Amino acid sequence: MFNFYNQKTVEFAKKLKLNNLYPFFRSISGSEATSVKLDGKEMVMIGSNNYLGLTHHPHVVEKTIKAVEKYGTGCTGSRFLNGSLDLHAELEERMAKYLGHEAAICFSTGMQTNLGAISALCGPRDLIIGDSENHASIIDGTRLSFANVVKYRHNDMENLEELLSDNKEKYKNIFIITDGVFSMTGSLANLPKITELAEKYGAFVYLDDAHGIGVMGDSGRGTMHHFGVTDKITANMGTFSKSFACIGGVLSGSEEVINYVKHTARSFMFSASMPPSATATVLGCLDVIQKEPEIFDRLWKNVAFMRKGFEDLGFYTYGSKTPIIPILVGDDTRAMEVAMELHNRGVFATPVISPAVPKHEALIRTSYMATHKREELEKVLNVFEDLKKVMTFPSIQQ
Repeated sequence: MFNFYNQKTVEFAKKLKLNNLYPFFRSISGSEATSVKLDGKEMVMIGSNNYLGLTHHPHVVEKTIKAVEKYGTGCTGSRFLNGSLDLHAELEERMAKYLGHEAAICFSTGMQTNLGAISALCGPRDLIIGDSENHASIIDGTRLSFANVVKYRHNDMENLEELLSDNKEKYKNIFIITDGVFSMTGSLANLPKITELAEKYGAFVYLDDAHGIGVMGDSGRGTMHHFGVTDKITANMGTFSKSFACIGGVLSGSEEVINYVKHTARSFMFSASMPPSATATVLGCLDVIQKEPEIFDRLWKNVAFMRKGFEDLGFYTYGSKTPIIPILVGDDTRAMEVAMELHNRGVFATPVISPAVPKHEALIRTSYMATHKREELEKVLNVFEDLKKVMTFPSIQQ
């Protein structure tokens, strides 16, 4: 038998399945964005990254269908060769303008964006200083870069400055890499201080804003826009698999940076391009954002309602100021139990366990959409209130 490197993970999954506590790979048979159907049962969806609820917007769906009718289902080649459409050029031009940078380049997935861009921009004579809670795609991108890598404690600006000061003369380039919105806890990077330190020590800032674009800042222009530091970000990465309702990734920055990545990022050069359907979907989402700005008011009203509701019930939510509202549970197995109890009561939420979060800080990750109806949100709070009567939750972080 093959000797798997991480056999403990496999055994843990088997144990969960035997005890009917396995909450992953649940097959959704129908979706209306805020509600989904599993095994014929309607459930309120609070485990999605569909923050603006645009996956079912009539204009977006129409744009997607028309693109398939005109271009077919795929490009069957890389952007370098036969896979560049006028849709791709239009999308990159509009994304650059939307995000506030000179240029942009679109990848087939968000993961590929970080893998390609980080490994292209950072080399063996460079140093990457990353937040300790950075996304896995950032970590894998740094490994491909052959740069030296050190971590600073999550959002600890004193620790970051210590590392910058100690290393400022040792490397060709220093890159500070951080998430804008941290995907598990919903916390925000301290971009004002990060950019200040980068300027002080001559470092560059690479921002992964997968959960920020389409949400934070004016018209969802991202965390850098939220903090007013767009011009101080060397490269801004985002994904289309969240607020933009499909799949793909984008990197924005100066014309020089984007042109360099375009000609050196292996995950861009050697992957098939975004299909016409996904490209048109993002363009449709940009249309909606521009024509229906009230969508952001609906989003933030829903977020405020849920945040206050959870706080009134005594749940610890990490002080999140984003549509991601985590509920601290503590124990990994208990998080599975809570997730399945929610499932049984008609609420689809996702558990997050180590190593995605620190040990003993397992949580239920909940997130909200602009399109959630008030009665759906009230049902979620009622279910959590009922659970709190029969299960123990930490009221503050231990």
